[in-house]
Amino acid sequence: MSATEKPPFCSRIKSKGAAAPAISMVIITAITVVLVLVAGTYANQVLERQKAASEFDVVQNSILAFDDAVRDIAWDRGASRSVRFTTDYGIVRLFSSNKTFEITTSEFSKTITTGTVKYLMLSNYLSLGNGYSSYILGDDSPVVSSISDSVGQALVKQEGGFVSIGLNYRILVNREGPSIMVGSTSIDYVTIMVIMLNCTNSSIDGDFELVAKNMGLSTTSYGPYPVATAHTVSVVSEGVQESIQLDLEAEQVMFNLIIAEVQVRT
Repeated sequence: MSATEKPPFCSRIKSKGAAAPAISMVIITAITVVLVLVAGTYANQVLERQKAASEFDVVQNSILAFDDAVRDIAWDRGASRSVRFTTDYGIVRLFSSNKTFEITTSEFSKTITTGTVKYLMLSNYLSLGNGYSSYILGDDSPVVSSISDSVGQALVKQEGGFVSIGLNYRILVNREGPSIMVGSTSIDYVTIMVIMLNCTNSSIDGDFELVAKNMGLSTTSYGPYPVATAHTVSVVSEGVQESIQLDLEAEQVMFNLIIAEVQVRT
């Protein structure tokens, strides 16, 4: 057959038939590669979210352990304790002036500002639902009246693209034992106890120790006042107001405001 002659029809059919399986194999291989890449990306995303969720649970426990540390050293001058944190997907932020309490009786008022320890993670890693809010320690009341109640306040919240755990402290108002006679006058003593966190605005991540150190205690006395006019302590914080009705028996009452300054640092 000369160079200008076309191959027989059957030969051309055989050539096309031989090429078809090769083309199919290329297409199948390409699809397989794409599926593997997609599956690998999805699996990696799932793994990252699982790791982030695990970190969130561990940090939550670290926050609760840090609360224990703060309460242990709050009334012990010069004492300190530390708790280890490990973060890869979120950060711990210290806020110097994040929460304000207004303490009021009929006779005096006092405003106290304290810091907050907060852990934040992008909701891309962990989503609890927009608007989610739940206390893992305490509740939204800014004041407690029993020494058996936890003054710690830890809130898990999701807003603005972040899931967070915030830790701060509430006011404790408590009567100190029975009335005391001073001369011919009976006096009840009421303590108003405050743990004030002293933080420098900062962000921390990685593997670190968060330290709580008692920087001192200060006591300010108010009174004595007639019990008839000074028998309620009101505390307001972040728009939430709670009043403690004092169970007093004496003729007069003396208030002792005790502030424990706790420094928080790495």
